[in-house]
Amino acid sequence: MKIIKTQVGIIGAGPAGLTLAHWLKQQGISSVIIELRSREYVEGRVRAGLLEQNTVDIINQLGLGGRMQKEGIVHDGVYLSFDQERVHVPFAELTGGRQITIYGQQEVVKDLTDDWLEAGEQLYFEAGAHKITDFDTDSPKIHFTDEGEEGIIECDFVAACDGFHGIGRKTMPQDSYRSYDITYPFGWLGILAHVAPSTDELIYAYHENGFALHSLRSEKVSRLYLQVNDGDHIDNWSDDRIWEELSLRLGTEGWSLESGPIFDKSITPMRSHMIDNLRAGRLFLAGDAAHIVPPTGGKGLNLAVADVKHLVDGFVGYYKNNSTEFLENYTELALRRIWRAQDFSNFMTTLLHKQDEHGSFTYKLQKAKFNYLKMSKAYKTTIAENYVGLPFESYEF
Repeated sequence: MKIIKTQVGIIGAGPAGLTLAHWLKQQGISSVIIELRSREYVEGRVRAGLLEQNTVDIINQLGLGGRMQKEGIVHDGVYLSFDQERVHVPFAELTGGRQITIYGQQEVVKDLTDDWLEAGEQLYFEAGAHKITDFDTDSPKIHFTDEGEEGIIECDFVAACDGFHGIGRKTMPQDSYRSYDITYPFGWLGILAHVAPSTDELIYAYHENGFALHSLRSEKVSRLYLQVNDGDHIDNWSDDRIWEELSLRLGTEGWSLESGPIFDKSITPMRSHMIDNLRAGRLFLAGDAAHIVPPTGGKGLNLAVADVKHLVDGFVGYYKNNSTEFLENYTELALRRIWRAQDFSNFMTTLLHKQDEHGSFTYKLQKAKFNYLKMSKAYKTTIAENYVGLPFESYEF
């Protein structure tokens, strides 16, 4: 039996768990991370690539932003299109200089993992947590298996950053929270392609055939998405069909989409999920363990890092100031931003996806919103503020 003692036991080596570990270390608080998957899997899975200003600032503050500063692509705005008419929303101009950075989640994970392990800190891959006990006492324990050997992490607190299917959320007493869910009747077909981006800013587009998004991962790799029917299968979409549909939906007068070899494609369902309590005793949830948002607003990774900020405030208050105030208020503080992100993600999803027949009442409402966006600086500012991420102090009320 392997016994590990630490102050904070962290389940999950994604952005939330790794950021939390680094931030705690900076504050002189010890932690140990266990991760169900292999290092290759965690560092290879393609997820979000849009970092809010807050997230970029935190990574830089932790001294982990060197490669991000070199390879990340900074954007000052975004294009929104409706029926092939395009409007620019200038983030920096409307938010006092706040921006977004395109830098893949897998790259963030690689940077944080490399630094953690090079410093000799403890991170166990392929180590599945199968039980969390005594979280209602001062001595919670994480029971896990590593290379066939049973182990226990004895800690002061457990931070479950292990996703929707992880043991953390499953351990929460079911009568301690309410669950909120939306399942959208469509999905996203996403591709990665070896082709330089055809745009200087991201393009979100409504078309009568459905939504499309032109994003990017680097100066040589483009990331693009198509709205597809719920239950559609990737085998129904040849590369030629994908490029044809992307070109049609994203097209505007005087602009054309460049195509290239597709090296990754998959279909992702669109849904929102959250629970309204992120704590049970000394067990705390962060990231996808507590909430899922549709990718339209680019909030998933950024919400996870925001959760971590509130957790760090709580642990620092406990260990350095002998105060439990921030830990006791963790759920309330985190939920303010989570609900804001859920609302914005739903707004962007319902504005730009085909929800009903072209020309229907729903379509006319979408068109009216877009027409208002064209004329209203205030409406553009609302979108810009939410897209780049509101400062943390905005939620301190």
